Amino acid sequence: MRLRIIGSAAGGGFPQWNCNYRLSRAARTGVAGVHSRTQSSVAASADGLGWVLFNASPDIPQQIAATPELQPAHDAPLRSTPIRAVVLTNADVDHVAGLLSLRERQPFAIYATTQVLATLKANSIFNVLDPALVPRRILPPAQELSICDAGGHDTGVAVESFPVPGKIALYLEERGQPDANFSSDAGDTIGVRIAGAGSRGSGFYIPGCARIDATLRTRLADAACLLFDGTVFTDDEMIAAGVGQKTGARMGHLAMSGNAGSIAGLADVRIGRRVFVHINNTNPVLDENSAEHAAVEAAGWEVACDGMEIEL
Repeated sequence: MRLRIIGSAAGGGFPQWNCNYRLSRAARTGVAGVHSRTQSSVAASADGLGWVLFNASPDIPQQIAATPELQPAHDAPLRSTPIRAVVLTNADVDHVAGLLSLRERQPFAIYATTQVLATLKANSIFNVLDPALVPRRILPPAQELSICDAGGHDTGVAVESFPVPGKIALYLEERGQPDANFSSDAGDTIGVRIAGAGSRGSGFYIPGCARIDATLRTRLADAACLLFDGTVFTDDEMIAAGVGQKTGARMGHLAMSGNAGSIAGLADVRIGRRVFVHINNTNPVLDENSAEHAAVEAAGWEVACDGMEIEL
């Protein structure tokens, strides 16, 4: 089983198109140790031929262009793709907007929770994905499911989904209630365990998580690999940077640092390889020369970059 991180940044990417914060400026000017990243997505394959995407970011055309394994093979039909299915972990724009770039009447399957499928159904623009070619299938909670392509053929990739603390998508919030609590533990945000026949272990992909509880700690025990929400280093990071008014918690994301952060919360959980993904453009770990990047590595974590590959 191969996992390839094809997008490691949070929504907006890095550098974000309208961000003039010091890190985005550094990425644009080519400062050593500061590398551009596209928006959050992972690809998995059991055979190296067919691939399952986990989230379809707005950067999916760029990500396919940078990943030969996701391009049509040289001897494939004139219209073809090795992408067999897309699994969605929530309805955030940076996870579903890329579906619209996959609209050229190419068969593949979409898997998501009932909440996320309802959001897609309620927005008619997603009808450009003809259900006759792109079936939408429910991802049931707490049970392993073999991911199949549009024709029902097994991809060799198996997924178990589970709810994690998060929030509803930003565009679903009531705009007249900016201080309301839009958090959700009911499946609006999920994590997934990814495995395959014959693989030595399983990997977890959790790009959004607002809190680590006992249930999650138990679930992650003895995982071969964890790709986990690394949006912000400190909870008030965006406020301190002067680029926003929301904390990480308000956005549904747990900070890396602090007594209540993910590094501390998972420190004593036995996990083979732990990697931060979905990294916001204000997070100082994006600078490989920073003290924060060094602290993350000292704690046994890696900072994901586009193209990073993991074998299970």
